[in-house]
Amino acid sequence: MSAQTKPAIVFCHGLWADGSCFSKVIPTLQADGHEVIAVQYGLNSYGDDVETVRRTLGRVNSPAILVGHSYGGATITGAGTDPRVAALVYIAAVVPDVHETVQSELDKYPTEIFSQIEVAGRRIWIKPEGVKYFAGDLSEQEQKLVWATHYPPAAQLLEQQNLDEVAWKSKPSWYILAKNDQTVHPDLQRFLSKRMKAITIEADSSHVIMLSQPDLVIDVIRKAVAAVQKR
Repeated sequence: MSAQTKPAIVFCHGLWADGSCFSKVIPTLQADGHEVIAVQYGLNSYGDDVETVRRTLGRVNSPAILVGHSYGGATITGAGTDPRVAALVYIAAVVPDVHETVQSELDKYPTEIFSQIEVAGRRIWIKPEGVKYFAGDLSEQEQKLVWATHYPPAAQLLEQQNLDEVAWKSKPSWYILAKNDQTVHPDLQRFLSKRMKAITIEADSSHVIMLSQPDLVIDVIRKAVAAVQKR
């Protein structure tokens, strides 16, 4: 089967990250013959980030599978209503419904990471000692790299929403649940994945599963691909 007949894979990153956080999974999916692209949005406003996902969909073939990590779950929930999107894969993600915000969901299940942040220049930064609550199962060297490259979101980003429709109510969804997550609480992930009726895979992982267990993420994306192709 040619690359043109396979669904494209479009990755959407979370807070304190950019598209390079998927660097351990992209090469394998490219080798499988998929067009793959990582959205690079600015974490300035939720509406702008969703629009950037939609624009990026125009750079690859259709249909596409959207993959969202953490806050990226909110962006694929908004952008995934696009007819070019065939399926959704959520990775330790926050998944709002209409009239909900990412912050309103996170507030239900507080985690330690939010005691390890600092607001400066109207952006939210992780303190160096806070990385262990974000990426605690990575090596010390990798944790230092995560901190050195983390990209701070706008201070009010998580309180924004403009959802009139959510993609997970109409598109098939998969959810990778991080059981050791100290950023998005595992109980919140469990509630959200159940509410969505997503196919759920649990992992003994920190928040950054795509870095600590890339093979698992690749396997779940391949399952989503197979389901899309079968349809």
